[in-house]
Amino acid sequence: MAKTTKKLKEALAKVDKNKSYSLVDASALIKDMTNVNFDASVDLAVRLNVDPRKANQMVRGVVTLPHGTGKDVKVLALVTPDKEEDAKAAGADYIGLDEYLAKIKGGWTDVDVIITMPSVMGKLGPLGRILGPRGLMPNPKTGTVTMDVAKAVADVKAGKIDFKVDKTGIVHTAIGKASFDTDKIAENAKELLTTLVKLKPTGAKGVYIKSIYMSSTMSPSVEVDAKGFTE
Repeated sequence: MAKTTKKLKEALAKVDKNKSYSLVDASALIKDMTNVNFDASVDLAVRLNVDPRKANQMVRGVVTLPHGTGKDVKVLALVTPDKEEDAKAAGADYIGLDEYLAKIKGGWTDVDVIITMPSVMGKLGPLGRILGPRGLMPNPKTGTVTMDVAKAVADVKAGKIDFKVDKTGIVHTAIGKASFDTDKIAENAKELLTTLVKLKPTGAKGVYIKSIYMSSTMSPSVEVDAKGFTE
């Protein structure tokens, strides 16, 4: 049986498990409880009243967090030579095509996002078994397959993230860092939740957002009041 550390006991003592907190209060509490020697990620876990096995209840989308993720996102732009300068100017970390396709085939996946062009997707197909499980396969629905490579790179660098409901009906994603101001964490969380409400599937019945929990790396979770996001 895992032993509860002194720090965890102190953190747990600050959380009222019978209470749901506003986004601002939850953000402040997470900051107060986070006690690690690095800049912890702040995560949001949203349980949706959907059945992801049904095509008309799948929830997937993108959101640009107003204050970014706080993470230095490494972007690979798989583009033809005529788009390389655009990708470089927008801040892509790795730029090229065939040499990176060969590296990926060899097992290299040391990036956070891959952006490419429609004409290149045919070459990426055989790499699906490598990229798919890591969430790295570009997709037109998330804006990572586009002719406007520069905008796609800039958006990702500015805090654009994609999310997808998992098989248990939960959307789980990072929304910032514990070093962020309380209001910035809350505003990032609100942007994600507002986007999820807009993406409510037509096949979803009843209360859409069942629960919301906020946490940081190695911290207890805090329940967020879902009122206002239950449409």
